[in-house]
Amino acid sequence: MTENEFILHHISDTARWSAYFRARETERPDALFRDPFARRLAGERGAMIAKATPFHEENSWSWVARTYAFDDLINQQIRQGVDMVVNLAAGLDARPYRMPLPAPLKWVEVDLTDILDYKEEILADEKPRCELRRVRLDLSEVDARRELFREIGSLARKALIISEGLLIYLTEEQAAMLAQDLAQPLSFQHWVFDIASPGLLKLLQQRTSADFRSGTAALKFAPTNGPEFFRPHGWETVEVRSMLKTAAQVRRLTLRLRFFALFPENPANMGSRPWSGACMMTKRPIGLQV
Repeated sequence: MTENEFILHHISDTARWSAYFRARETERPDALFRDPFARRLAGERGAMIAKATPFHEENSWSWVARTYAFDDLINQQIRQGVDMVVNLAAGLDARPYRMPLPAPLKWVEVDLTDILDYKEEILADEKPRCELRRVRLDLSEVDARRELFREIGSLARKALIISEGLLIYLTEEQAAMLAQDLAQPLSFQHWVFDIASPGLLKLLQQRTSADFRSGTAALKFAPTNGPEFFRPHGWETVEVRSMLKTAAQVRRLTLRLRFFALFPENPANMGSRPWSGACMMTKRPIGLQV
């Protein structure tokens, strides 16, 4: 393939991709959520990427289910007294603008400079519903992120970390180190992320690897024990929401897939079965972090 034939030129292209599917859902009369900014954020490139990747077009339900599940888990935590949300690899997420958030809530977005500059330009005339701060940082810079976590951790009483669509691009070593870093600030109490099974990772690698320009991104993380991977690194599972079962509950699956959603699931042992879920984790007491 030539340089211009690759669909995804940069990791930030996946943010436009995701925004496109949020826009599509928003425009349905029975939309599960409303993101009036998604179409502008996705732009023409987001639509082009989605239409050029038929595997993801056919499985758009998974993008919708993930957004829906994250929204619900975030709302749940805010009702329980969270005073800060830290969104790692925030991309083109517009939750501070579209969700009914309490005005005093602190919301911190962390991502690369280019993607946050682009989002600020698109949303320049919009007003967030809570206190919003953007931090331009490459999360692979370990010392810099630890310093950031210490700083923002000191500004919150009870913080929620979200990392939507991030972990799959990490190695197991990188994911473990990130978990350990997030476990350090006392105020970082809960963490919501999405995770894939080894079976889904293999399927995604087969179906999408040719879409990425060499060196742009690689799909890597799918631990055999699912969210239990994070237990030795400071976190334990509170709740796991299967993307397939969530999509079935909200009527976004085809008849064939609704049949597969009837099968029981064990997030800690999905093996070769294609599976993904949104996980709510809580920090383990210090004395139990072994």
